[in-house]
Amino acid sequence: MTETGSATPVSSDEVARRTILRKDWVPCKAAFIDCRTPGSDRKDNYSFIGMGVSQSSDQFVNLVEPHGFNVGAAGMPNGTVNSLHMHFTAEVFINFGGDYQLRWGADGTQGEYRSVDGDVISVPTWVFRGFTNVGADDGILLTVLGQDDNGGIIWGPQVLEEAARHGLYLTADNRLVDTVSGDTVTEDVALIRPMPQEEIDELGVVTLEQFRQRVITAAERVWVDKPFLCSDLPGGGAQASLVIGYGMVEDRRAAPRLTNPHSFDLAWLRATPGEGVLTHRTAEPVVLIVKAGRWVVRVGDPADPHVVELGPQDVFSVPPGAWRSFTLLDHEGGVAGAAGTGELIAVTGGDARTRLVWAPDVVGAAREAGVVIDPDGYRAPAAVMVTATEDD
Repeated sequence: MTETGSATPVSSDEVARRTILRKDWVPCKAAFIDCRTPGSDRKDNYSFIGMGVSQSSDQFVNLVEPHGFNVGAAGMPNGTVNSLHMHFTAEVFINFGGDYQLRWGADGTQGEYRSVDGDVISVPTWVFRGFTNVGADDGILLTVLGQDDNGGIIWGPQVLEEAARHGLYLTADNRLVDTVSGDTVTEDVALIRPMPQEEIDELGVVTLEQFRQRVITAAERVWVDKPFLCSDLPGGGAQASLVIGYGMVEDRRAAPRLTNPHSFDLAWLRATPGEGVLTHRTAEPVVLIVKAGRWVVRVGDPADPHVVELGPQDVFSVPPGAWRSFTLLDHEGGVAGAAGTGELIAVTGGDARTRLVWAPDVVGAAREAGVVIDPDGYRAPAAVMVTATEDD
């Protein structure tokens, strides 16, 4: 797609505000009602973009600006349990190096899945889920939650009962009441009560096969060799793998594993040093999360861009409408099964395909290389497109 409209100007302060480096992560030790329950009391909750489903007024949020989705993470030492709970909007886990046992169902016995490094898991909505770190190290599970307002969560009945034994209650407006620390529960405060058993019985069953269809392992990624208009140009050689939604990819044959609405699209990008995605912009918010390697993002005026360097677990929210490009500097940190490459996750707001607007110099160079974008937004041979006739 060629340039239309005007690009969003970006200040250095705006770039800094949207850059969330690993060192900027701030944990909350009491984000949820199970924070005193033995086995669940060592969790760290992180909210990078949006509040997520944290129930603590002390939760630190790096970037509060609405994106149409929330991004956060769970840090859990070996043996730590995330108690059974239910979401109303999408909850997607991205395993960034841990070994986790996931379980689902009201009592956690409907099924289990062992998640390892590189998995992306979209847990069905209205299903109780929980997980335990069974690995030797802390591990990190990144989370992407659908919608700006995700409606909070419902805890399993046993979780609420156990929390009450430790002096913790949850109000109807999602506030944590800690009677051990001096909070009081007055008669005029409505508390969350356990979900009635008859309603739990109506939730149905998710089989292991159904759950497994919503898991995309590292080995199952399908890579598109030329996903973008710039793919034939020097520096534009990143590959893409669609996971959730069609996103930004401009190869008409590419198909994601999951197509149901999440309120966001999610894809992997990988490149060798010196390659990436050349200058473009989108109307939608895009969040980049680095898995491996050192990447440079150039954002703003292409003639004098702001430069952001990102390493593993760093996050950057690209301002909607701003010019940007991504390039892998080096593959430090390596990627299993893809030696010499770096990888990052791109999360894009919305469920519809994202139409890229390319910088004029990219459009011109691609045309010289024999590639254009057709009226449906896909890569096409320039030699074929010049033979097409336009209706009057």
